[in-house]
Amino acid sequence: MNKISKALAVAAVAVSAAYMPAAQATDVAVELALLIDVSGSVDANEYALQKGGYVQAFQSASIQNLIENFTGGKGIAVTFIEWSSANEQAVKVGWTHLQTAADANAFAAAVNATTRSFSGLTAPGSAINFAAPLFNNSFTGRQVIDVSGDGEENDGANTATARNSALAGGVNAINGLPIGGAGLAAWYVANIQGGAGSFVIPANDFAAFAGAVETKIGREITGAPEPGSLALAGLALAGVAGLRRKQRS
Repeated sequence: MNKISKALAVAAVAVSAAYMPAAQATDVAVELALLIDVSGSVDANEYALQKGGYVQAFQSASIQNLIENFTGGKGIAVTFIEWSSANEQAVKVGWTHLQTAADANAFAAAVNATTRSFSGLTAPGSAINFAAPLFNNSFTGRQVIDVSGDGEENDGANTATARNSALAGGVNAINGLPIGGAGLAAWYVANIQGGAGSFVIPANDFAAFAGAVETKIGREITGAPEPGSLALAGLALAGVAGLRRKQRS
């Protein structure tokens, strides 16, 4: 083949590649990034209860039924991430497409097989900043970040700023599961919750976590907050306002 023929062949390949369609993203009902607090305040027993709550949720018949029947066959995409201090975040289970009960059980097994990555400070804002770019993936759907934890920010990026930046960048909703009392729930509402249809579901302690996380994931799949969530948000915001008035007095 002479030089001209080679040049024409290369040009033909280049033109062909330019007109080839890009790989199409898989359409899902929701892309769900689960952000799990493994800071030092979470002891080994609490860590096991927290991780076990996610395992049980994806093994539950109610969640598996939603995945199979509510999503119109599209299913959901989910990833499992641990976080602690400002520079401590790790993807423990990467983006996984769940369409069937078998898929959900396999994801639960993958979560169960993970080991703890960190035990540092509490930086939920940095965790949100870490998670937001991960939606640049092979899926397309409603983008939801889900943050669970047992304390307020004491390290890393400002949480409310990180929330606002993620929402401005295309994340649809950020939900929270605070493990603690009304004060922590109020902080989650003020600093973590954001976006259309977002909500906070508190668990009083780690023992109550499994039930709360199953409820939360179910609502994230359906995309519709219940009236109780709106009432909780109002009560939590009232608590924040009360704390601010007390601080000023």
